[in-house]
Amino acid sequence: MPLSISSFLHMLLPLLSLLVLSLIICSSAQGPPSPGYYPSSKIGPVSFDQGLRNLWGPQHQRLDQGSLTIWLDSNSGSGFKSLHSYRSGYFGASIKLQPGYTAGVITSFYLSNNQDHPGNHDEIDIEFLGTTPNKPYVLQTNVYIRGSGDGNIIGRELRFHLWFDPTQDFHNYAVLWKPSEIIFFVDDVPIRRYPRKSDATYPSRPMYVYGSIWDASSWATENGKYKADYKYQPFIGRYKNFKLQGCTAESPSSCQPPSVSSSGFGSLSAPQFAAMQWVQNNYMVYNYCHDPRRDHTHTPEC
Repeated sequence: MPLSISSFLHMLLPLLSLLVLSLIICSSAQGPPSPGYYPSSKIGPVSFDQGLRNLWGPQHQRLDQGSLTIWLDSNSGSGFKSLHSYRSGYFGASIKLQPGYTAGVITSFYLSNNQDHPGNHDEIDIEFLGTTPNKPYVLQTNVYIRGSGDGNIIGRELRFHLWFDPTQDFHNYAVLWKPSEIIFFVDDVPIRRYPRKSDATYPSRPMYVYGSIWDASSWATENGKYKADYKYQPFIGRYKNFKLQGCTAESPSSCQPPSVSSSGFGSLSAPQFAAMQWVQNNYMVYNYCHDPRRDHTHTPEC
């Protein structure tokens, strides 16, 4: 007796589901589609001593053959800062994170002018939010405009899981800050683009480049559910291959930040946009614009 169409479809659906699932798994295993352009390979590294210096916790910072190690224990964390402030540019580093229990601990690489404008500063953040064993790290990107640390700060957080284990090896993380847009990169793959839609929603004052490791137990891991546990100390962050190329505060007005796409594109190319869309579709876990708890009158760019 021939199969009815409904019976045939009933048999076919599980097979189609398996096929779709296998395609998703294969796609994830292979990582994002090629962005077609690799800006980190076009920009030469600077040694730590050439472009940066210790800012705090010098006893928790070690430089060895170009690789910087900073760590947090119950006594102190540590941080570093660029020698120059910049008004645009490409800023990156290769970073390796600590495995195991790192809840409450933030390892960061960011731009800020907090020391020049306390309580009224700008910031562009790459922050790794510590985690508990068998849960992935969260990479938080954020943009502050004339924010403050007094509870009135307006964050613009997009958070991601990564398509690799960031504790197993060094990976490149970078920010391009131009007068027209901010783009965040992971291994040369764009993961976020923040365009300038108005002066009020865009950082334009000079900023320094920073890195740090510190205890943010009150919020870093699942909104503060898990705290830093110092029986696992020290918590270690490793950095190398620093890239600092841009226009300093003293550069002439004709200075232009480096391009991060192939020639002919003012912004990202089509393959770069496709790679960014893949990351956001598969690995973005939070978008401030889509958070119903937020007051979006403060974030008109949404």
